[in-house]
Amino acid sequence: MTARRAVARLALYLLLVVFALFFIMPIYVMLVTSLKTLAEAQNSSMWALPRVLSFEAYANAGARLGRGVLNSLLLTIPATLISSLVGSVNGYCLSKWKFRGSNLLFTIVLFGMFIPYQSVLIPLVHFLQQIGLYNTIAGLILVHVVYGVPITTLIFRNYYATVPDELIEAGRIDGAGLLSTYWYVFLPISLPSFVVVAIWQFTNIWNEFLFAVTLTNNPGTQPVTVALQNLGGSMIAQWNTQMAGALIASLPTLLVYIILGRYFIGGLMAGSVKG
Repeated sequence: MTARRAVARLALYLLLVVFALFFIMPIYVMLVTSLKTLAEAQNSSMWALPRVLSFEAYANAGARLGRGVLNSLLLTIPATLISSLVGSVNGYCLSKWKFRGSNLLFTIVLFGMFIPYQSVLIPLVHFLQQIGLYNTIAGLILVHVVYGVPITTLIFRNYYATVPDELIEAGRIDGAGLLSTYWYVFLPISLPSFVVVAIWQFTNIWNEFLFAVTLTNNPGTQPVTVALQNLGGSMIAQWNTQMAGALIASLPTLLVYIILGRYFIGGLMAGSVKG
């Protein structure tokens, strides 16, 4: 029985290694291609290691993506913080301060998660033009905050639903009102949910392309995803520069997961069980 269990475990580990290698293959191709010269970066030799290490592609990609990276940071950080804070307040009110129509309001808020981006592009462009925010980073922030509020509200509402109601009663005895209870009682214990929401929002906003390419039309306001798409040459495909640019563009989200990833699963599970 022990030998059979050992064989089964070994087979499982081998299967996991095969799956891991399968998912790592694109990263391997991107990395080795980004370290090649333009002449060496060809489809026929994409699996081969570079004969001579070259960092020219990173220099070219960095120079062309610098403004886009800055724009994405100016967009993603405020949009993530604002949508997280709004979702936290919404989740608190909808989970602990029940009022007539609160469940209907929550359903309406969640409905925003299922509205396709494509269906609102034309009216969204006209709306942003009328309020003077078209082709601006502020306009993109507004759009991502609005689209992020449903999911952030859902996550925070599920988390706050697990918090004992006795904490609110204790706050009321001490004279705390609606906002005071949130600020002094709920906000300090909300770190797990804020981590989950921050990772979710940061990744989605950073990687988003449709709004970025539709609501901006000049390099001064375009995020890194649009700048990365513009790296593709019109006559010659500079594969090494494109791969280097893709790796540079993915670094911020990778760093977020490395720094906060260990809290992500714990934050998700924190609101999964009530009581």
